[in-house]
Amino acid sequence: MPEVFFPGPAGRIEGRYQQQPQENAPRALLLHPHPQHGGSMNNKVVYRLFQGYVNAGYSCLRINFRGVGKSEGAYDNGEGEVTDAVTALEWLQDQTPSVGSITVIGYSFGAWISMQILMRRPEVSNFILVAPAPNMFDFSFLTPCPHPGLFVYGSNDALVPKQEVDALVSKLIDQNLVEIEYQIIQGANHFFQSHEQEVVDTCLAYSQRIAHRTFEQLHKFAVPLPEATKDDPLSDDDAEGGDFDVEFPDE
Repeated sequence: MPEVFFPGPAGRIEGRYQQQPQENAPRALLLHPHPQHGGSMNNKVVYRLFQGYVNAGYSCLRINFRGVGKSEGAYDNGEGEVTDAVTALEWLQDQTPSVGSITVIGYSFGAWISMQILMRRPEVSNFILVAPAPNMFDFSFLTPCPHPGLFVYGSNDALVPKQEVDALVSKLIDQNLVEIEYQIIQGANHFFQSHEQEVVDTCLAYSQRIAHRTFEQLHKFAVPLPEATKDDPLSDDDAEGGDFDVEFPDE
């Protein structure tokens, strides 16, 4: 995948980017686990998700937060990493100035950063949180959550108690503003070892469902074109023309 660099708040940001040829292709930004515990854009789950979404027709960007890999700067307790992610989102939009949807996908620490982007950027269409950790990161800023999304949790996650994720999901559902889905991958731990493809399949299935629902909504409210008449036929010329102390595996 092509290596890219672009200016960030703490220096250059390193990423991998794959653009689709279609102008209206959906877009995805992927954010990795905790920078201080081995998290990087080459994490297996992030890498497999990137591949899966590229193969599904998305223009995809994954980045290294500041201080990781070739990205400049140093870890900033989440505050700087949010600005890194916002900068990456803006860069992605600059490469694809289209009406394609934007999905932000975050894994663990990256899930926390993803939700903070959602509260700042209304152009984001939906989110996917893989192994979010509300027992470690504060999600109280989600009042309310402005976008639909998916939570993915491993049933054998020993780092994040299920009741913590259940409570966060329930909080968003109770707001009754957006549709929230919650999928549990049986037998998977926080790192989804040997379950990476299940994560990809679960996330892609959700993205396909929400894309279909969006299409149906647009079709429902579409304004019908006038019928052609003998005196005024329609032609093509009439048409006018998106802190925890664990080690995240890098590979």
